[in-house]
Amino acid sequence: MARGVAVVTATASERPRRPRRQRGAEESLGSIVLGFESLIAFLGGLVIYGLRALPEPIPAWWGIVAGTVVALLMIVTAGLLRHRWAVVVGWMLQIVVALGAILVPALLFVALIFGGMWGYATIKGASLDARNARRAAEERERNGD
Repeated sequence: MARGVAVVTATASERPRRPRRQRGAEESLGSIVLGFESLIAFLGGLVIYGLRALPEPIPAWWGIVAGTVVALLMIVTAGLLRHRWAVVVGWMLQIVVALGAILVPALLFVALIFGGMWGYATIKGASLDARNARRAAEERERNGD
């Protein structure tokens, strides 16, 4: 029986590994910002719940639900940043966080900080990706490819 396990393990390790997909600066930086901001969005939902900041007919626990949904959307969007539309969704999520300042004014501070980091990640990241692509094309031309 131990011999069968060794055979299966050896076969699995002999398989060639698929190369990892290259990630650009925009995708890498954007996923970091959205990942950290998702934690803050969840905590913001807890603050909305704790301060009972929602209008009277809406139960306070909807603050936790809203924070959780926004946090999950940020995590999913961070994983999909290889698509151009996901960057647009990220900008929409920044607007949602800024709109949270209507309920809790301190969220405007969070929106400004993370919105600035998101702007830097997407704008500067795209600039770095374009520069790297240009350099790679120049290198291929020099090598005669």
